[in-house]
Amino acid sequence: MSGRGLMNTGSLITFLVACVVIAAALIPYVRHIRAEEQKARKKFNEAKIAGLQAAVSAHPHINATACIGCGGCTTVCPEGDVLGIIDGKAVLLHGSKCVGHGLCAEACPVGAIVMMMAAPGRSADLPILNENFETTVRNMFIVGELGGMGLIKNAITQGRKVVEHIATRPRSANGTYDVVVVGAGPAGLSAGLTAKAARLKYAVVDQGEPGGTILQYPRRKIVMTSPVELPLWGEVKLTEASKETLLELWQQVLARTQLKVNTNEKVLDISDAGGHFVVKTVLAEYPARHVVLALGRRGTPRKLGVPGEELGKVTYRLIDAETYKDCDVLVVGGGDSAVEAAVGLALHGTNRVTLSYRKSEFTRLKERNARRLDEFRKKNAVNVLLGSNVKEITLKEVRIETAGGTSMLPNDYVFIFAGGEMPFEFLKKAGIRFQEQVVA
Repeated sequence: MSGRGLMNTGSLITFLVACVVIAAALIPYVRHIRAEEQKARKKFNEAKIAGLQAAVSAHPHINATACIGCGGCTTVCPEGDVLGIIDGKAVLLHGSKCVGHGLCAEACPVGAIVMMMAAPGRSADLPILNENFETTVRNMFIVGELGGMGLIKNAITQGRKVVEHIATRPRSANGTYDVVVVGAGPAGLSAGLTAKAARLKYAVVDQGEPGGTILQYPRRKIVMTSPVELPLWGEVKLTEASKETLLELWQQVLARTQLKVNTNEKVLDISDAGGHFVVKTVLAEYPARHVVLALGRRGTPRKLGVPGEELGKVTYRLIDAETYKDCDVLVVGGGDSAVEAAVGLALHGTNRVTLSYRKSEFTRLKERNARRLDEFRKKNAVNVLLGSNVKEITLKEVRIETAGGTSMLPNDYVFIFAGGEMPFEFLKKAGIRFQEQVVA
């Protein structure tokens, strides 16, 4: 064989070896990408079925034209599968899980992600606020979840900053409070601690107990991506904690700082008294130069009023159904939210899900939810107890009364969907104007 023929043969062998090496590396990668995409499609469909795909608050808005599908945004979120890659582009899989960490936007190398609020109609009407969190009503401020960001770190930071701003203004006189804080969740407690540290005359009132918003938090675990400074306490370094752990921390903070919180005192009205506000509660009236509203967006959930409802395993909203596995779960309610939660908890097939409704039939379900519930009932994935009432909740059981008598069911978690009172009408009555944001 000539030298040229040997060279051609050698080149061909080299080319074939290179193809084999490339294929050996590429084929597993392509298979992995396809498998991940299938998982993303499955999670997208499951979230859509459960009514949890669309965003209800802060969420990443993706410019599909700019997105290069690198997947960096899908791995950094502490909340889990908020984003996934489908057809080579980032897609919002589980919008209602997003609480506004914003790490996905930071991780995107081409700037294809911006954090936005949900479109109107998805509980995202936002109050108009200036850079100091002041509303359109002068001297009335909004911080925390009600302002659109449910992240604990942001809430604590906002509560501190708004009162630091108030502390730069002249002090009140004639018995008027410098500031009244409504709500004792993370934002409200931070605001109260800042007021105490600044020696302002303050009052913190809450319709429940301190940290009540945390007690209603829908996730089993609460995540903070970085430490946050809490006035009069110091740095809070919890990166991941249960609701119970965080509530215990609040109690330690209150004990050490001696912050006074007026509990079980619902605010009924806030009126303008000419130069100051009058905050009227079920128990008293507070004249105040400034008011800080640190309320939750979820409003006041309607409670069952049964023994044990204060336990940490009881919540009034479900976001992340996938974190509940191999659990005995009770869902209470007869509306779409209750049915969607029950179906979402039953989707992966490891939970024992019971749906309790006090009436004898479902009368206000969307057709899609009625069909899905019927499907899950037929395959015994959801046990439906119509005409039933929860009588007691204990650490490991629930006592339920039906026409056939009273029974004790094993239980790890209780989700209550009995409706509630959203705070928006209350705020509008106080004169606060809202903006409507449209996602382009």
